[in-house]
Amino acid sequence: MAAQIKKPSAPKPSSPAGKKKSSTKGRLISSKLSYDGKVFSVFTDKVEEPGGRINTRDVIRHNGSVVILAMDESKNAKDPDIILERQYRHAAGQFLYELPAGRIDAGEAPLAAAKREMIEETGYRAKRWKLLTKYFASPGFLGEWMQIYLARDLHAGVAAPEPDEHIEIFRMPLSEALGLIADRKIHDGKTLIGLLLYDAARRGGRL
Repeated sequence: MAAQIKKPSAPKPSSPAGKKKSSTKGRLISSKLSYDGKVFSVFTDKVEEPGGRINTRDVIRHNGSVVILAMDESKNAKDPDIILERQYRHAAGQFLYELPAGRIDAGEAPLAAAKREMIEETGYRAKRWKLLTKYFASPGFLGEWMQIYLARDLHAGVAAPEPDEHIEIFRMPLSEALGLIADRKIHDGKTLIGLLLYDAARRGGRL
């Protein structure tokens, strides 16, 4: 009689929901200001990590930024126009397509910063505002929150960019902007997140 060979059962995937989440944060032992610039500061922190290990980490501190997804649904609600900018970014070494964005000034509310930045960079104003999401751009070393706002019911005006800003303004259908993403012509993280998140929420009936 032939022996019966039992097939090993497939391992069950672990469920993140079933794991107990650690609630213990790292402990700051010391912090030294290593660089104090116009836009951000760098601190060298000595930290006891949640696992007990002592590490030294350089952390960039920043007031935070706002991103504006400006949307005009007056002509075509199913494929609304959006506002994009194109400008040269020295750190990237190239021109980039981006959503309007900017720093939050000290003591400034994020929504007030979003309204101010959109007027300064594009001249547009909006009647309706909604926070889409907030996220850390690169939390391994950068403590900057980025908040993306959806701006609707647009009214055109005159832009007033800062002296060091040379910005081209583009108004295009959402489908065209998504096509630029598909063609790998948009490389800016906040713009990818904003456009794709909005499109997914719109398709899912959450907006």
